[in-house]
Amino acid sequence: MDIVKAMQVFATVVEEGGFSRAADKLATSGAAVSRQIAALENHLGALLLQRTTRRLSLTEPGEALYERAQQLLASIAETEAVVGQYALRLSGSFRISAPLSFGIHQLAPVLPEFHRRHPDLQFDIDLSDRVVDLVHEGFDLAIRITRAPSPNLIARKIARINMIVCAAPGYLAERGVPMTPADLAGHDTLGYSYLSSSDNWEFYDAAGTAIQVRIQPTVHATNGDLLRHLALADGGIMAQPDFIVSEDIASGKLQRILTEWSFGEFNLYVVYVSRRFLPAKMRVFIDYLVEVWGEFPHR
Repeated sequence: MDIVKAMQVFATVVEEGGFSRAADKLATSGAAVSRQIAALENHLGALLLQRTTRRLSLTEPGEALYERAQQLLASIAETEAVVGQYALRLSGSFRISAPLSFGIHQLAPVLPEFHRRHPDLQFDIDLSDRVVDLVHEGFDLAIRITRAPSPNLIARKIARINMIVCAAPGYLAERGVPMTPADLAGHDTLGYSYLSSSDNWEFYDAAGTAIQVRIQPTVHATNGDLLRHLALADGGIMAQPDFIVSEDIASGKLQRILTEWSFGEFNLYVVYVSRRFLPAKMRVFIDYLVEVWGEFPHR
């Protein structure tokens, strides 16, 4: 039995002076209150309450239990208040994992404002494109760009991420512009090592039909900015998020291709282990990311 709950019911019966009034106070039935008291008496092996049709009185063991139950319940309430205040305090530190390029281009610019709002919070940020193990590596949360987050984690979708297939105008002038995804077979490509579909690039036409193309990259890399520099140097065709290439597309340094096809839906997520007892500092930080990253690309 839940001894603390039973003591709470017992104390309420004593304070309210009866089972029905206690039931009203606890938003339950008189029968449920009676069962709790009977179970408590059976557990302790002592009669706690003298019941008559007119009055309810404490037995000697009941008086002793009521005195101690008051102390215990007060101590529990005090402990809950202390822990609750700690959970709500926007202070302390938490550890974050984020992709390298995203961390530099997007996370770094928004942290100063968050720190201004909450100066007692500190961050330990690990920038890496690998998928970290939140539990075993001690991370509080991770920022991830993916088609589908792990089903073992709680995921909060922040924004849509547009993937852009592009190359430098010089490369396209020399090698030709692919007109369909199948044309990529004859081109130099630059592959992102952590892409969930690996070297199988998946496109979707206007009707939503999937078209999968197997590429053979001249370079694999674990970082999108490195691939961007290679593409700018006429190194080949790549598929990268808009926050990495949008400025180059706007300036004409890179040219978008295969615009009639979509590279599939990628989203920006914040993932963490458990929804229960989520510290206030994490809730506030996640809400802040939703506030500042509602749309992409950001420059």
